[in-house]
Amino acid sequence: MIAIEARELRKTFPVRRGEPVEAVAGISFAVEAGERLAYIGPNGAGKSTSIKMLTGILHPTSGDAAVLGIVPWKKRRELAARIGTLFGQRSQLWYQLTPRQTFGLLGRIYRIPADEERRRLARLGELLDATQLFDQPVRGLSLGQRMRCELVASMLHAPEVLFLDEPTIGLDLVAKARFRDLIVRINEEQGTTILLTSHDVSDIEQVARRVIVINHGRLIYDDRVSVMRRALLGTKMLDVRFEQPPASVEVEGARLVKLSGAGAKLVVDTDRRPIRSVLDDLLDRYDVVDISVADPPLEEIVSHIYARPV
Repeated sequence: MIAIEARELRKTFPVRRGEPVEAVAGISFAVEAGERLAYIGPNGAGKSTSIKMLTGILHPTSGDAAVLGIVPWKKRRELAARIGTLFGQRSQLWYQLTPRQTFGLLGRIYRIPADEERRRLARLGELLDATQLFDQPVRGLSLGQRMRCELVASMLHAPEVLFLDEPTIGLDLVAKARFRDLIVRINEEQGTTILLTSHDVSDIEQVARRVIVINHGRLIYDDRVSVMRRALLGTKMLDVRFEQPPASVEVEGARLVKLSGAGAKLVVDTDRRPIRSVLDDLLDRYDVVDISVADPPLEEIVSHIYARPV
């Protein structure tokens, strides 16, 4: 089942002086129900504009789209009852109230029966480990605590699709990691389709299974996150610890990027030499205590995609 579909979606904004600005230039893609998709791009790429069309806030200049079989800008109210949104820089919670009081207001807006609202809050509170926060004033919550309650607010009406726009912005490392785990848990336990935008590469790596990259309003990449890594960079990162600090580390097919005491970091060009051969060479020539192999940071991969001609 297709949850989200865009077909040659295009949005042009008129400019009082000069040529119109084409924010989205004919994007087409489909998202299956239950997918976790990262929708990423640099500032000004067209992410927010295309999401606003998919949620019915904006009408496209041309093209078509459907979310859960609904054309968003034609039946926005009907769609709103079936999707959830969470924007990292905009709050759904009333600052002067407790989260539970806000949930009560949202329950009435969505016409959720009182008994069903209580059941959903109990289930979401347990799922997101947030029940103890429901009766504290929002103004007294930390940002990480508030974002968990924001997620409850977004999920209260049991949406089938959840749009997340920079949901971890401003969170510390621990809160970010916890929030990512919660999003994955919602997807796995409730089957909610996730569409995530973020500039934080760890969000993409740890939440999404598939990534779409857009730039200058055009789709430039669409594949699994794991495939993105393998296809775009033929390198591996080695972190090696030796029994004694070596004077230097020289291995064919590997480039030394850091040597500090008994530790070294190397970059291996796997197109030039297989990683296994490099590891065998290292172990034969040096007294190695520990060694780990990692992929390059996804930031580097994304920068390679951005550098491609449109």
